[in-house]
Amino acid sequence: MIADLLPGMLHLSPSSDQTLLGQLTNQLRSLITSGRLPPGQRLLSSRHLAQSLNVSRNTVSSAIEQLAAEGYLSTSPGRRPVVTAGLSLVVSTPQLIKKDQRTYRHRVSPWARSLHHTNWPPVYKGCPRPFQPGLADEREFPHDVWGRCLRRAAGSALLRGDRSHNHPALQAALLQHLAEHRGITAEPSQIIIVPSAQAGIALIAKVMVDAGDLAWVESPGYGGALVALQAAGAVVAGVPIDNLGIAIGGRKDAPRLIFVTPSHQYPTGRLMPVGRRLELIRYADSVGASIIEDDYDGEFHYEARPVSALQGLASSTRIFYLGTFSKSMFADIRIGYIVVPEGLVETFELAQRHMGLLAVVTIQDALAEFILAGAYLAHVRRMTRLYKGRRDRMLQALASEAGDQLTIDVPAGGMQLLARCRTLLNDHQLSALLLNAGVVARPLSSLFFHKSKEQGLFLGFAAWNEKEIDHAARILGRIVR
Repeated sequence: MIADLLPGMLHLSPSSDQTLLGQLTNQLRSLITSGRLPPGQRLLSSRHLAQSLNVSRNTVSSAIEQLAAEGYLSTSPGRRPVVTAGLSLVVSTPQLIKKDQRTYRHRVSPWARSLHHTNWPPVYKGCPRPFQPGLADEREFPHDVWGRCLRRAAGSALLRGDRSHNHPALQAALLQHLAEHRGITAEPSQIIIVPSAQAGIALIAKVMVDAGDLAWVESPGYGGALVALQAAGAVVAGVPIDNLGIAIGGRKDAPRLIFVTPSHQYPTGRLMPVGRRLELIRYADSVGASIIEDDYDGEFHYEARPVSALQGLASSTRIFYLGTFSKSMFADIRIGYIVVPEGLVETFELAQRHMGLLAVVTIQDALAEFILAGAYLAHVRRMTRLYKGRRDRMLQALASEAGDQLTIDVPAGGMQLLARCRTLLNDHQLSALLLNAGVVARPLSSLFFHKSKEQGLFLGFAAWNEKEIDHAARILGRIVR
């Protein structure tokens, strides 16, 4: 009888971190779902099972009551518990297959299958290393000030009257900053707060793109925009850039959406001048295209005041201004934002909730205080001075260590630079060699979305101090020479 063998199937340990009741409940549940206790099988009485296991009868009775409540056992007064039918996860097959030989094939969407063939996002295991691009120096962030803002925001959460997903206090504080420093023209309600800039691109694409619509991205350009637009069903074309930015002249393919990085073109760092900006806006209006203006590190300008954002440059209602705090503060903030056209606010708020792209309101509240108290602007100004010095140190170190092997595109701002290979090296192989030596360098060729033979390295300087820059530059120079 299986019931008589049941005590031998159970192994309870008084020294386990789990209680005896928890062990007994879990083991009985496992025996039922595995089929070792088949449907209709009667168990021992609670008294006999307790004696066999040397535990209290209350422990056994509690386990049986729990499993009966979950539907695994049927109980009735004066009768032993019975295993309920239809609970085994085991399916009978003509031939048993050993567990280590069994393979499972899950059916996933075409989009999910395509992820394995993209090079985005680049993943570097372990701690960040020079010259990984896109990182702020979190060691220089005023964590004590930020911590006080977080504590006050958490403490006042119950007193917060407005529970909107897009926190009005942050919308107002952020708009005040953007209007003064980036020339943004909008109402606070037009700011949609999202978990990241990447989430912002995905939200815009989902709302504005139909499957099969054409979208333009700069080439070389930001891989995150490419994958987000493709995930929305867009047909994405890489449009080459020239010295002024995205080159739209003479193209016949009218897009539905155009993604650009005019403040610091990703990855060249070039600033799009006003003439090209106006040309882009006029073109978008003429073909009915929307523009995503990604101002990912537009806070950091080293040579002069930044050019006003596209959004504030003209009265076009086709521009989505996109920003993030992860570059100006540090990566763990994980807050981005979109300034959307006024007529689309309600639609974007609905889409935001449907997609679950919601940022923690406590962090939004803390950010509002951080901005209004002047701590954000003070931090940006301090880091602008620091990053300018690191950019210059990087230029000096690369010139000294790599000699004439690299041609540097000197960025007027931002947090990274582009080093082009003068000879036709394989930048993927070069990147792999550098990674093995402890230096992160993203290959330029992976950032092109049209055919190009250009080779180079995309290098970040913002997160690394002078000692780290010099050490990594020596490694890089030794490998490229």
